[in-house]
Amino acid sequence: MNKSTIAHLALSGAALIYGANYIIAKSVMPNPIDANSFIALRVIGACVLFWLVAFRRITIPDRSDWWRFVLCAITGVATNQLLFFNGLSLTSPVNASIIMTSNPILVMIISAIALKQRITLLKTGGILLGAAGAITLLWLSSFDITKQTSLKGDVFILVNSISWAFYLVLIKPLMRKYHPLMITAWVFLIGIALVFPFGGMGVKSIDWEMLSNWQWFSVIYVIVATTFLTYLFNMIGVHRLSPTVASSYIYFQPMLAGFFAFVFSTFLDRDFTGDITWMKVFCASLIFVGVFMVSKSDESVVEVE
Repeated sequence: MNKSTIAHLALSGAALIYGANYIIAKSVMPNPIDANSFIALRVIGACVLFWLVAFRRITIPDRSDWWRFVLCAITGVATNQLLFFNGLSLTSPVNASIIMTSNPILVMIISAIALKQRITLLKTGGILLGAAGAITLLWLSSFDITKQTSLKGDVFILVNSISWAFYLVLIKPLMRKYHPLMITAWVFLIGIALVFPFGGMGVKSIDWEMLSNWQWFSVIYVIVATTFLTYLFNMIGVHRLSPTVASSYIYFQPMLAGFFAFVFSTFLDRDFTGDITWMKVFCASLIFVGVFMVSKSDESVVEVE
């Protein structure tokens, strides 16, 4: 199996994990675990795993690269995770997954600025179409009287998507110089210092003895699968493919989130499907078509050797 195929399989695995995470993480937030405390647990737990796995590959980064490592920790760990979990605790899993599909468009815009990637007329049309879908979804949330969705939560998810886009672009140059595991281990170690002031103390207030078996599973899933494995899978994907191609796998997430919403609603005492409407399907379709147009150009699909 060639390395490019492995990269695509890794990104597919990450998409599957993320699809389930919208429901699994939502089911334990904000009670019994608040979003910021969950993030602290997530970052600390994943950091330990990365350092254990990458211990023999750890080196001290060159002084000239530290600024990029810090920016990757800010965009890919602190801002990304804090805004995503706080947003998810406020809005619905369906809205969150749809908004996240804007990520490939954001990556393309940032790549055009940072990596001098040319923006074609087709890509411009894709940006406008995707933006129309995202803006319409945010507009719908502002009129939601059921309280299943939240404009504030949706905006948090959107800013999180922007932060993740910056991370995918910022980390690409480091991938050419350092081992992916070494990069991620350092990024998460720096990330602990960034997220601890927000949720570190809250971990002490969690009543661990009162957690159900499902809630324990949710915590373990978020740390091991949603954080450790997905960051590892994304590193494999970004190492072999362009940032735009790697981010394009995110458009599977609304379909997977919708599927898991129906599955988990059957055995959890909570309905995750109540806010799935045809208008949201329409918004998702606009974003999907926009992403397809952005990724259509040969520049976006060329694999990086």
